[in-house]
Amino acid sequence: MNDDRVLALAGLVQALKQVRRIAETGQADATVLTTSLESVFRIDAASPEEVYGGASNVRPGLLLLRDYLDNQGDDPQLPKLALSVTQLERRFVASEAVADRVHEGILELKPKADQLGSSHPEVLSALGSLYAETVSHLRPKVMVQGNPHYLGQAGVVAEIRAILLAALRSAVLWRQLGGSVWDLFLRKRALQQSIEGWLD
Repeated sequence: MNDDRVLALAGLVQALKQVRRIAETGQADATVLTTSLESVFRIDAASPEEVYGGASNVRPGLLLLRDYLDNQGDDPQLPKLALSVTQLERRFVASEAVADRVHEGILELKPKADQLGSSHPEVLSALGSLYAETVSHLRPKVMVQGNPHYLGQAGVVAEIRAILLAALRSAVLWRQLGGSVWDLFLRKRALQQSIEGWLD
């Protein structure tokens, strides 16, 4: 069970790393972006591996997680962002109306994502709008810092919101699998062993 939880956590940090990258440079890693966005549409996946289309797709997230657990992380904003999203997940799950609306919105968008691809600009824009109409009304707001030049562009903002939706998807999955913030402090060794298991 613990192994699965690690995948969800890796999915979370991997998505947020892209949020940070886009906020700073205006550019995402296309492959990682696709993994994150496709996870949003895999609502009825049979396993956490299936959510991400295979464990190999969250390898970047597993490596990131390993670095942070070893205190080797190079971006102090990333853990803060992850904590924000896990707090947001609590509010999201508690707000049935918001969760239902997001679920409906994703189902409505799925045919377009299947047709054009989940990282197509039209799909990104629609996911970003869905986040803006729903999740962004919840508190605490997730605050993304970065280069004002990029954060002033509507397309970049939509992309960041779309990926935050993917990060929230991973946070929900992590909690569904029994994960809690305390794991990071009390079960650090077990998490590290699980990460190594997936990376082997």
